[in-house]
Amino acid sequence: MIKTLAKHIGRYKWASVLTPVFTSLEVVMEVLIPYVTALLIDRGINASHMQNIYTYGAIMIGMALLSLCFGIIAGRMASYASSGFAANLRNAMYRNIQRFAFSDIDKYSTSGLVTRLTTDVTNLQNAFQQILRVTVRAPFRMVSSIAMCFLIDDRLSLIFVVALLILSVVLFVIIRKVSVIFSKVFKQYDALNGAVQENVVGMRVVKAFVREEFEKEKFGRAAYLLYKLNVKAESLMALNHPVMNLVTYGCIIALSWWGAHFVVGGTLTTGELTSLFTYVMSILMSLMMLSMIFVMLTRSAASGQRVAEVINEQPDIVNPANPKTSIASGDVEFQNVSFAYREGSGDYALSDVSLKISSGETIGIIGGTGSGKSSVVSLVSRLYDTSKGSVLVGGEDVRNYDLTALRNSVAVVLQKNTLFSGTILDNLRWGNPDATPEQCRQACEIACAHEFIIEMPQGYDTQIEQGGTNVSGGQRQRLCIARALLKNPQVLVLDDSTSACDTSTDARIQRAFREQLPGVTKLIIAQRISSVRDCDRIVVMDSGKVVGYDTHENLLQSNEIYKEICAIQTSEGGDFDFNRKKNSAAKPAEEKGGGQK
Repeated sequence: MIKTLAKHIGRYKWASVLTPVFTSLEVVMEVLIPYVTALLIDRGINASHMQNIYTYGAIMIGMALLSLCFGIIAGRMASYASSGFAANLRNAMYRNIQRFAFSDIDKYSTSGLVTRLTTDVTNLQNAFQQILRVTVRAPFRMVSSIAMCFLIDDRLSLIFVVALLILSVVLFVIIRKVSVIFSKVFKQYDALNGAVQENVVGMRVVKAFVREEFEKEKFGRAAYLLYKLNVKAESLMALNHPVMNLVTYGCIIALSWWGAHFVVGGTLTTGELTSLFTYVMSILMSLMMLSMIFVMLTRSAASGQRVAEVINEQPDIVNPANPKTSIASGDVEFQNVSFAYREGSGDYALSDVSLKISSGETIGIIGGTGSGKSSVVSLVSRLYDTSKGSVLVGGEDVRNYDLTALRNSVAVVLQKNTLFSGTILDNLRWGNPDATPEQCRQACEIACAHEFIIEMPQGYDTQIEQGGTNVSGGQRQRLCIARALLKNPQVLVLDDSTSACDTSTDARIQRAFREQLPGVTKLIIAQRISSVRDCDRIVVMDSGKVVGYDTHENLLQSNEIYKEICAIQTSEGGDFDFNRKKNSAAKPAEEKGGGQK
């Protein structure tokens, strides 16, 4: 973890090195001032020597000014280095997240990644700043003060040694207990952020179902658990202060008692006793700062582990050693493909799928919920990798292609459509940053989006709100299709991407595909027969397997599942999954009844 985090100090190394140097110089001045104070008292005030008073007073002022200058420089450098360190960590995490495959993203919750990028990095930033300043300042000041105490009187210095031992034991016990609690605190932050994100994103559903009270109670439970954990941790940390006060006052009383005896006995001067009082406060305050640093480091250690975990995460899908950068054609072939979302689980979403699709063909994919339709098309653009078998595009295994080249040639409109803040034109140009307004218009005409865009007040310059909330579901789908078309793909994958469109618009989109994209291989996942019946061939999926692959007419004659889907949608108008389960449940009952007759 430390090695991973240290690598991201980057160009802020010099500031990180110079901060402890100037902090040490600041401490040297602070430690020498009490010693000069003792000389001023003994050789100036007590000796009634005005010249010595002026001389030692001037030296003290000079030391104080130098300490101030060194402190300002050290503080500025520490802020510069820690802020830069935090920026580097966030950039490193964000860059690596962008490289994640879908399988990597599945390992982390969205709220967890947000917490790591914000709260966890802020903790590390504060800890790094404290390490550069306080972690150098406190021990150096403590050791220097102890050395000066032994230089003045080694007998009284034993008081500080005993105090240090007591405080060290107490701090060790506190830190050990607090570190366990803080690891739970950050997990609870993830849960709290998750509750907030889920509620805000689904606010319309919450309002529609009048579930505000339920959501408030759910958030309240998460917030209360976080409150309890923080109270428990802070209560243990609060023990620092009473223990510190007890030890401090004990040292002062012991020092006053024994110091007074030594002054009366003539073995210690008044100035030396005064400086010892200053040093004892310096030692104990340094130890207090160290205790706070240990607590902060304990808290930030949990954050560091979480940040390093994201930075070190190796994406499951990476470019091969010598990737191919050109795709010869839009041919797609599945060769005995099996796929599981969790590698090694044995729970296959696809089992032994074999398909051969020629360039320019329009292939429909249909089946019940959970039949593996989306899993099939996710493998074509290598959003996931196969567990067994191979997927070929243009006659080459997709694992041999450069990822950018492959995904530019295989455009995917996912089931969950996403638009980003900006104008409609900005969103369309995600498909091609250099697309001209004319090219964008042509893509929108194919996707049947142009007609509603020009009715908007600003047309293609209309602002899209975050998540595309100011356009309907069908409009959002059509914009996403147009965005994909601007990539000029050789393979176009539509994952149920017209489900929110009316049947008339859906038919117009399919017709535009046939007429204007004849050379593009089109894989269309749909729930409606009307969306796929005119495809060249149709794949019928069931329980992760291909149970039919033929034209609409032939499947009606040979495939029971496809025949059942058609019957339900054309006559009953019901839900295929529901009706199929109902029929499956009724069939054994009929057989059983038939056996009794």
